[in-house]
Amino acid sequence: MYQLIVFLPLLGFLIAGLFGRSIGAKASEYITSGLLVVSAALSWVAFVTVGLGHAEAFTVPVLRFLDVGGIQADWALRIDTLTVVMLVVVNTVSALVHIYSIGYMHHDPHRPRFFAYLSLFTFAMLMLVTSDNLVQMFFGWEGVGLASYLLIGFWYKKPSANAAAIKAFVVNRVGDFGFLLGIFGLFVLFGSVEFSTIFASAASYLPAEGAAEHGDTVLNFLGYALDKHSALTIVCLLLFMGAMGKSAQVPLHTWLPDAMEGPTPVSALIHAATMVTAGVFMLARMSPVFELSHSALTVVTFIGAFTAFFAATVGLVQNDIKRVIAYSTCSQLGYMFVALGMGFYSAAIFHLFTHAFFKALLFLGSGSVIHAVSDEQDMRKMGGLRRLIPTTYWMMVIGTLALTGVGIPATIIGTAGFFSKDAIIEGAFVGHNAVAGFAFTMLVIAACFTSFYSWRLIFMTFHGKPRATADVMHHVHESPPVMLVPLFVLAVGALFAGVIFHDQFIGEAYNEFWKGALFTLDTNHILHDFHSVPMWVKLAPFAAMIGGFAMAYLFYIRSPEMPKVLAERHRGLYAFLLNKWYFDELYDFLFVRPAKWLGRFLWKKGDGWLIDGFGADGISARVVDVTNRVVKLQTGYLYHYAFAMLIGVAALVTWMMLGSSF
Repeated sequence: MYQLIVFLPLLGFLIAGLFGRSIGAKASEYITSGLLVVSAALSWVAFVTVGLGHAEAFTVPVLRFLDVGGIQADWALRIDTLTVVMLVVVNTVSALVHIYSIGYMHHDPHRPRFFAYLSLFTFAMLMLVTSDNLVQMFFGWEGVGLASYLLIGFWYKKPSANAAAIKAFVVNRVGDFGFLLGIFGLFVLFGSVEFSTIFASAASYLPAEGAAEHGDTVLNFLGYALDKHSALTIVCLLLFMGAMGKSAQVPLHTWLPDAMEGPTPVSALIHAATMVTAGVFMLARMSPVFELSHSALTVVTFIGAFTAFFAATVGLVQNDIKRVIAYSTCSQLGYMFVALGMGFYSAAIFHLFTHAFFKALLFLGSGSVIHAVSDEQDMRKMGGLRRLIPTTYWMMVIGTLALTGVGIPATIIGTAGFFSKDAIIEGAFVGHNAVAGFAFTMLVIAACFTSFYSWRLIFMTFHGKPRATADVMHHVHESPPVMLVPLFVLAVGALFAGVIFHDQFIGEAYNEFWKGALFTLDTNHILHDFHSVPMWVKLAPFAAMIGGFAMAYLFYIRSPEMPKVLAERHRGLYAFLLNKWYFDELYDFLFVRPAKWLGRFLWKKGDGWLIDGFGADGISARVVDVTNRVVKLQTGYLYHYAFAMLIGVAALVTWMMLGSSF
C-alpha cells in the first residue's frame, strides 16, 4: 500500500509527460487525477491505521540507494504518525488541485505538461516526507525545488513568470547550501545519515550535570574548534537555514510572493500543503536533534515571530488577491516556526495540518474569482461579486473564518485555525526561551493584522459597488462543478479538522497518537503548561481577531474613503509596506546588481578581451592573419614562381658555400 501511495503520482507523471501528446489532454487529466485520488484515499487508510489505530512505526524497504565509503543509505519509506499526517495533507490537497485544474486550465493548450509537472511535484514531496535518511530527504527536497521551478515558470512566454521561477530557484539554493552543510555536519558528528542511528546517538550530546562547560573538539567549522554542544547548535542552525529557504522565512522569503506568477492551482499546491511546509516537517522530524540545542530553538522562535509580524504588515496593503493570500501563508509559517522553536512540535504540525485545508480553500477560491472576472487579480477592480458568484463567496468566507481563527475561547466551538493558531499563541506565552515574550506579542499583533487583511480581501472583492468594467461584469459567472467540488471538500476540513483532531495532536490522546514520532526532553513541559494559561491569554487572539474585523468593516464598508485618506496622510509608511519593507530593492542593490556587474565584466573583459583575445581565438586569429599574407604569394604567374625558385636555389648554394665552413 505504501509503495502505491508514493509511486502512483510518479506513474502519472511518466504517463502524462511521455505520452501526453499521444493520448491527449483529457486522458492526461483523468489519468493523473485518478491516480492522485487513489493515492489520497490510501493515505487516509494509512492515517487511520498508523495514527488513529496506534500502530507501531516501521520502515518499508524499496531498494539499495547509496553505498559509498562510509556513507550507506537505503531507499526506504519511514512510516510513523508524522509521515501519515504529511501523506494525508500532501495527497489530499494535491488530488483536489488536480481535479480543480481540469476546469481552471481548460483552455490551456499545454495541459498534459501541466498535469505531469503537478504529479512530479507531488512525488518529490512524498519522497521527502517518507524519507528514512538525510540523503533521501535531500533528494526529495531538491526534487520539490525543481518541480516548483517548472510550475512557477509554466507560462514560459511571460517574462515575469520566468523571472519568478529563477528567483525561487536561486533563493532556495541559498537555503539548500546551508541544509547540505548541516547534513555533512550530522554525518561528521554521528557517522551516519540514517535517522534511527542519529536519533539513538543524539542523547549523548545532552550536557551532563556537573560537566565542564567546554569539552573536546568534535567539529571544526570556519576555523573554530567546536565541542559537542556548540557543534550541535551550528548543525541545527545550518539545517534551519535550509528550512528558511523552503518555508519562506525572513530573509529568504522574497521568492514566495513572486511565485504567484504561476497558475492559481500551482499557488495552492505550493503555498498550502507541500513545498512551503517542507521546512516545518524537516524540523519536526529532526526534533531529537533540535531539542538538545536551546540556542538553535531560540533563533528559530525569533525568526518565526518576526516573519509572522513582517508578512502580516505587508499583507495589509497588497492589492493583488493572490499576493494577499501569499503573504498570509508566509505569516502562518512564522506561527509554525514559533511553535517549533518553543519545542511545541505537535502544535506546529497541527497548524500545518489545518492550514493546508483553509489555505488551499482560499487559493482555489481566489482562482474561482479570477476565473469569473476574466483573469483580473487586482481587488481594486472587483467589488460587488457576492450576488454573482455566491458559492465562491461563501467558500471564501469559510476559508477566512478558519484563517482568522474564529471560535469561542475555552470551548470546543471554532474553526480549524482557532484550535491550532490559538494553541501556538498560548504556547508562546508559557515558553521558556529568551524570546518567548517577544514571540507572544508578535503573534497577537499578527493575528489582528491577519483578521484585517483577510476581511479586507472579502469586502473589496465581494462587497460594495462593482468597480470592474461593464464588459467584465457582464461575463462574470460561477465556476463549473469540477472547480467547486474541491472547494466543498476543503471547506469541510477548514471548519471541522481542528475540533475533530484536537485531542490527537495536542490533547489527551497525544501520547498514543504520536508514539515517539516527535521527541521532547523530560524538561519540556509546554504541552502541559499551555492548557493552564490565564483567561486573558486565551482571549487575546480572540480580541485581536475581532479588532481586525471591526477595522476592516469600518474601512471598506462604512467609510470606503478612509483607506485612501490614511494612505495620503502616512505616505511614507504606506510606501514602506506596499514595497514589502524594500527587501527586494535591498537585495537588488547588495546582490543582484553587483552579481550582474561582475558577470558582465568577466564576460566582456575576462572572456571576450583576455581569453578570446589572447587565448584560443587570439591564436587562431594570428594564424589566419599569417596565412592571409602568405596566400598572397600564390599569384598564378609562372615568372613569379620561377623567380621564387631562383631565390631558393641561390639560398641553397649560399648555405652550401658558407654554411659548411662552420
